[in-house]
Amino acid sequence: MGIRLGDNQYGKAETHLVRVTRGDRTHDIKDVVVSIALAGDFDASHTSGDNSMVVPTDTQKNTVFAFAKEQPVGEIEEFGLRLARHFVGGFAAVHRARVSIEEHGWARINVGSRPHPHAFVREGAEKRVAIVTCTKESAWIVAGLSDLVLLKSTGSEFWGYPKDRYTTLEETHDRVLATGVVARWRYSVPELDWGVAFTDARNALIEAFAAKHSLALQQTLYAMGEGALKARTEIAEIRLSLSNKHHFLVDLSPFGLENDHEVFYAADRPYGLIEGTVARDDAPEPGLAW
Repeated sequence: MGIRLGDNQYGKAETHLVRVTRGDRTHDIKDVVVSIALAGDFDASHTSGDNSMVVPTDTQKNTVFAFAKEQPVGEIEEFGLRLARHFVGGFAAVHRARVSIEEHGWARINVGSRPHPHAFVREGAEKRVAIVTCTKESAWIVAGLSDLVLLKSTGSEFWGYPKDRYTTLEETHDRVLATGVVARWRYSVPELDWGVAFTDARNALIEAFAAKHSLALQQTLYAMGEGALKARTEIAEIRLSLSNKHHFLVDLSPFGLENDHEVFYAADRPYGLIEGTVARDDAPEPGLAW
């Protein structure tokens, strides 16, 4: 029986970097978590312990910090491209470098109705994301977001589904619709104003959620994906994962009270999970993007 090594990669995960850019009067901060994965000619390290081709993960971590010092981080897509191109261009054994970055947002604190020059407040759980993959010849950029929570108090229905002896859910023509959004979209171009493109795509997702009268979260997912593709022609496809944050109407009749869609029980689990991809008909092949 023959045994062989299959696909493999290695790298430094979750290097947490905070970069302070000190202006004359104000400071700006960039708070990112960077993960690097390298693939290439590393079989000997697995099979015989030969590390002559292995770029230490500690070196990868140090590179993240050094690059942040040499110039401001900028947009996370740009930072990911700088790092990935460095590893595939600087080490013959590295055939593919993937850099995944999560960005935590901070907003400037207002003091006396004026923005403070160097004090900030964390914006919340939502994170901006970029995944950059480079070979020695090509690059692929995926952007997105995680933990964006949206809610509409009406404008959502759910009815007409099949029922069997295990079905207890009642049909509704008026419900709270809330969801936690995880979105990843693949760009078809290697260079762009990444900040503007991200803002446009994010706004399109949020606006579609709000505007679409929803008969199912699946319908909302498609509308959100369609909105992002229309907002940015450079997006080839978008993958969405929407958790249904259920809000159940509380039965107040035992207390002699009528509940006219005003009091809800917000259940954290279990939850419905709706996932799907919305793509252009002429989208280029994804290559190594995902």
